Amino acid sequence: MAFTFSYKTYLVSFLLCFCFLNAQNPALKTKFVYVDGQNLYTPEHEKFFIQGTNVGNWLNPEGYMFFFDSVSSYRLIDQAFSEMVGPEFTKAFWREFKENYITEDDIKYIKSTGMNTVRVPFHYKQFTDEDFMGLTGKQDGFEILDKVIKWCKKYDLYVILDMHVAPGGQTGDNIDDSYGYPWLFTQKAYQDQFVSIWKNIAAHYKNEPSVLGYDLLNEPIAHYFEKDYAVLNPALEPLYKRAAAEIRKVDKNHILIFGGAQWNGNFEVFKDWTFDKNLMYTPHRYWSGTDKKAIQDFIDFKEKVNLPMFMGETGENTDEWVEKFRITLEENNIGWTFWPYKKMVPKAGMVHIPKPKDWDLIIEYTKKDRSSFEKIREARPDQEKVRAALTELLENMKFKNNVINKGYIKALGMKP
Repeated sequence: MAFTFSYKTYLVSFLLCFCFLNAQNPALKTKFVYVDGQNLYTPEHEKFFIQGTNVGNWLNPEGYMFFFDSVSSYRLIDQAFSEMVGPEFTKAFWREFKENYITEDDIKYIKSTGMNTVRVPFHYKQFTDEDFMGLTGKQDGFEILDKVIKWCKKYDLYVILDMHVAPGGQTGDNIDDSYGYPWLFTQKAYQDQFVSIWKNIAAHYKNEPSVLGYDLLNEPIAHYFEKDYAVLNPALEPLYKRAAAEIRKVDKNHILIFGGAQWNGNFEVFKDWTFDKNLMYTPHRYWSGTDKKAIQDFIDFKEKVNLPMFMGETGENTDEWVEKFRITLEENNIGWTFWPYKKMVPKAGMVHIPKPKDWDLIIEYTKKDRSSFEKIREARPDQEKVRAALTELLENMKFKNNVINKGYIKALGMKP
């Protein structure tokens, strides 16, 4: 019997084929940003290029943002403030700090400049029962992130969640609020806690499309530990893969973001990039040249793995440098979130916080010898002036009191 191929038969065959392909490719029906080759795509299957900022210092205070030198991490800042004005005042200060530093007004302004992404650095303790930023017992990590994600969703911004401080310390320097060594890579208990926290975060946000992805570790393994690279560097990728496996048990939607060793600069530590279909990498680079040669190592890695990259941190430089480097990144299909959005130090950020009166009293105290109780008593400045300066800072950090750095924002190709 002869077979007659009718239009109806063709249509049915086409629809069956389309449905099969659609079932095999979740990206075709996703609500989330997804990876395809070296690009990101929106749920509408349009190419998406990350252009954003980091709300650093908000959920992980860093000393240089306060003009401090050796008092460089949250733990040391908290200790210095407590020595000057007492722990109860300091706890109240931190609680209000979290409320005032980044608000809906900040998120609204970031969007108004033309940006599309906010990277949110956070401290792991915000998801534990450890003492941190004015709270003892149960922390407020989800409450804070829920709030900022809600704002970003309102103003059509994507959010990248960045664990800036991991259990035990992943960097071994001030930025991870550690005790001077990346213990995360040598202690199983810290690794278990790291994986558990990320799994809990992923379970909480698994259905939230405004979250672009999870930046699992910020700047792991500082260059100071070169003699231990043989032990530390090989531990990085397996820890990422272990965390990825646990995250995928509860969240198959969001992009996993991996930074290289040595300040997100060394990608030779990665040997396997095929174990997950929604993976991207994130380098950081500061104080380099601004041409293609300055990022050629990242470009080469991106080409090799055929996956997207975005510069998770860069900046802290002149407007001229920022503009040239930003253009180089864009010409080479590397998205960016410049560091930071806001700080007290003028320039090299989108906005800055006016320095309070008598803040120099606090700066000078942090420089003095405080190695004994006697020396603390001798060095302690006028408590009322310190309280007044800290209180003024809480007011100055509100967006309505910030100063917009127009040249910096224009250097990013955005509108002040």
